[in-house]
Amino acid sequence: MTAENKQQAALTNFIGNQPQPGSADETLPVTSPHTGEVIARVPLSTAADMAQAVASAKQAFPSWSQLTLKTRAAYLLSLYNILRAHIDELADLVVKEHGKNKTEALGDVSKGLETLEYSISLPQIAQGKVEYVSGGVQCRDERAALGVVGGIVPFNFPFMVPFWTIPIALGMGNTYVLKPSEKVPLTMTRVAELAAQVLPPGVLNVVHGDRSAATALLEHPDVAAVTFVGTSAVAEMIHRRGVELGKRVLALGGAKNHLVALRDCDVEMTAQDVVNSFTGCAGERCMAASVLLVVGEQPELVGRIIEKARRLQPGRDEDPRAMGPVIDQLAIDRIEAAIAQAAEQDGAEILLDGRSSSAFAEKRQDTGGFWIGPTVIKQRKATDAAMHVEIFGPVLSVLQCADADEAIAVENANEYGNAACVYTSSGAAAEYFASRFQAAMIGVNIGVPVPREPFSFGGMNRSKFGSSDITGDGGVEFFSYRRKITTKWAAATERSWMN
Repeated sequence: MTAENKQQAALTNFIGNQPQPGSADETLPVTSPHTGEVIARVPLSTAADMAQAVASAKQAFPSWSQLTLKTRAAYLLSLYNILRAHIDELADLVVKEHGKNKTEALGDVSKGLETLEYSISLPQIAQGKVEYVSGGVQCRDERAALGVVGGIVPFNFPFMVPFWTIPIALGMGNTYVLKPSEKVPLTMTRVAELAAQVLPPGVLNVVHGDRSAATALLEHPDVAAVTFVGTSAVAEMIHRRGVELGKRVLALGGAKNHLVALRDCDVEMTAQDVVNSFTGCAGERCMAASVLLVVGEQPELVGRIIEKARRLQPGRDEDPRAMGPVIDQLAIDRIEAAIAQAAEQDGAEILLDGRSSSAFAEKRQDTGGFWIGPTVIKQRKATDAAMHVEIFGPVLSVLQCADADEAIAVENANEYGNAACVYTSSGAAAEYFASRFQAAMIGVNIGVPVPREPFSFGGMNRSKFGSSDITGDGGVEFFSYRRKITTKWAAATERSWMN
């Protein structure tokens, strides 16, 4: 087999710590965002393939769940060590299949490893309670695993998003079946290979495929719980279907994150942070800035944002000014259509047009990749389409508001509820906005306010369907149930409702 053919050979699923080819012949191409070239082929796994993975996880569950939490944490420590030793290799895979620059890719892997670090501490975090509630009567609670659980994840963070759930789910005693995005299957395939060296067979399984594989995972009767991250429309459907089937479901959806700049903000810091927020990872993240609401006229701030965004160059290295491509041609088409609609239908002013950026256009022409530059749009009104639609690219809408209350009203009208941020030098103003934003993750002078462990990640409104957060104590709650045990061993010396 030639090197080229080997590179494009179909990936395998990973079931019971063994590579398992998909049972069907159909595959999908995996393309490099940098060049548009096919770098691998991902199998379109069938319901039978998924059933094999679930059976493997089900077989592993009794012995895995009966281990002490401390013993499972020791396995997770081994997993952490082997993944940490391969962090550069994993980051390179993220660069290759997703398009992040190397710095962003290292951040992707490092952030996922943070959740794994948190899970290693579960013996100290997930302790139960015990108390004598009456004469001779003791109550205690303990956390028990659900069984086989599944995860369906998007393309935008090939390592971090799967690791929002895998470590906590395993730590709490569940076994796991992952359906990675068919657009970025390489990273988690390698993770499965490494995990097989330290985890018992069947504890972690990876099955590739498209919507059919995801549906098979969601609807399998032996799967007790499913998490999903993706668009709100699909998240809502998955949540509804899972609940109908009696499963525990947490589905995270889209976002339209608003940043508010007050007149007293630090212009230089704010400008740089806004640019980092809306262009980082080419804007393909659910915590990216989408809308900047400037209170009053702030031409200096807007000018500095445009200037800094214009300096960004296309690239894949560790230069923080290097912005990677978007995932595929569909993303290019969606982003360009949104910019065109803003200008041609809503009458917005395009202050910086990523479609015509010479550096990014040349890069696209030279490489065949999916490159598009940063775009800044001056919106005319809060009802413009770009103020509401999740574009999922390096596009920032700017709208001037008369005062703080108008800015809050615009943010509150947004149907999503992932993140919001206020830039200010005033503690009172920060508290005023933080208590009025309709978002679950709020920043003060931080445009990507991702909570770090032990704090949990999760939105509200149409950014989340389900009652828990996905990481931190929210993840512990989601991936376990409380078993309450009441005991009485000796005759009570006093009367109570129990005797």
